Amino acid sequence: MATSKRSLQRLLSRVCMETRRTYGVPPQGHGHKSSPLSSSQHLINLEYEYSAHNYHPVPIVFSQAKGSSIWDPEGNKYLDFLSAYSAVNQGHCHPRIMKALQDQAEKLTLSSRAFYNDRFPVFAEHITNMFGYDMVLPMNTGAEGVETALKLARKWGYEKKKIPIDEASSSKQLSTIILAMEIAHGMFIDQDYNHNWVFLVFSKLFIIFYLIIGLSTRFFEFEKSILEWVIRPSLLKMVTILFGWQVIIPPDGYLKTVRDLCSKYNILMIADEIQTGLARTGKMLACDWEQVRPDVVILGKALGGGVIPVSAVLADKDVMLCIRPGEHGSTFGGNPLASEVAIASLDVIKEEGLAERSDHLGQEFRHQLLKVQQQFPDIIKEVRGRGLFNAVEFNSKTLSSVSAYDICLKLKERGVLAKPTHDTIVRLTPPLCMSSDELQEGSKTLHEVLELDLPKMQKAKPEKMSSIASTTCDLCKLLMFKLR
Repeated sequence: MATSKRSLQRLLSRVCMETRRTYGVPPQGHGHKSSPLSSSQHLINLEYEYSAHNYHPVPIVFSQAKGSSIWDPEGNKYLDFLSAYSAVNQGHCHPRIMKALQDQAEKLTLSSRAFYNDRFPVFAEHITNMFGYDMVLPMNTGAEGVETALKLARKWGYEKKKIPIDEASSSKQLSTIILAMEIAHGMFIDQDYNHNWVFLVFSKLFIIFYLIIGLSTRFFEFEKSILEWVIRPSLLKMVTILFGWQVIIPPDGYLKTVRDLCSKYNILMIADEIQTGLARTGKMLACDWEQVRPDVVILGKALGGGVIPVSAVLADKDVMLCIRPGEHGSTFGGNPLASEVAIASLDVIKEEGLAERSDHLGQEFRHQLLKVQQQFPDIIKEVRGRGLFNAVEFNSKTLSSVSAYDICLKLKERGVLAKPTHDTIVRLTPPLCMSSDELQEGSKTLHEVLELDLPKMQKAKPEKMSSIASTTCDLCKLLMFKLR
């Protein structure tokens, strides 16, 4: 155990000390060499020693950030192509958001919902007017927002749809089904386990996440059988749409079809817009691309401007008032500090035209990435995205033993920060304030990694054996076969 631990620490040390490209002049305070106790490697070792190992970070330590740029403790500058999973759509440390935080922090930070405060009512009016819903239920993290939406749907199912309470917890009658693209928001499942079906227990309900692999246009070939299965249980009360980690773009008309089915069968449509919302895809909400109005919308991440966790669940009174005092709450939800920051975050998105900017720059960026794909057609399987919500999927066969994580390590060495999704996908989701030149630098760096670094990595790493057979159950094999 101790030997393997030391080996991993040596590996992290070696990766962290690789050559990196720097850009421009470091900000004030980063022009000097960091002390041993504040060095990147020391901090990585501390986290490895004292923090749970529930993440596998790219070995770079953030020390300072501004806009779309990151500096590590040694003063090296990087371009951020992850945006903290879309939490900093407005850019790191946006001056207007920071001012809102600082000014409010000096006056009042917390009241709890046991009392009123002078900022939450203003935020509640602001966000409901902006998105066209009657009411908002404030929370803190995206995971809390999802939990709140599920609880709200359960209450609505009992009270409005008249689902019998004694049947709702029965494993024979499934009272809640979520049609989803990805597992997210605190419900992460390792790749070895997320083959098509994942059973989770939420309160006394069985929730089924059905992962439609690929969601290509061929989804419509199976639409009838899938949707018949989805709507068959008599106790079905909601469908939640999650588009996240793999940046899978649904075919035209998909969201409208879901909306029509939910309306027809009296099912709540819940749109998880925590990552895709707030201008990320080129619209304020991803659902806006099809002019679809969900029954419930979950917002988070960029709602806090990358400064403080803020999430919100939006719905009309017919749904929202199913929850009464004492049935759901949060000590910090709707606190004045978060409310003021959220108001500023929304105003920045609107006033700086970040949705329009994301749409325009996203088209430009995908054009650049498609040029890279044309030069490496055997390596890049697909470039996809909408707005500045993009991904590059690699061909696993031509990558051989190299993974998307390995590619991200090389991107990091060349000054670009991105994060892999599974073994073959790299997400490219920069802050919406990123310049055209910086986007060009990102696509150029990816080209350099594929041209110069990938051949060396393929020679250095032995070919790995496929583990599909040992990790895929019979049901999964059958479903994967049907979707081919």
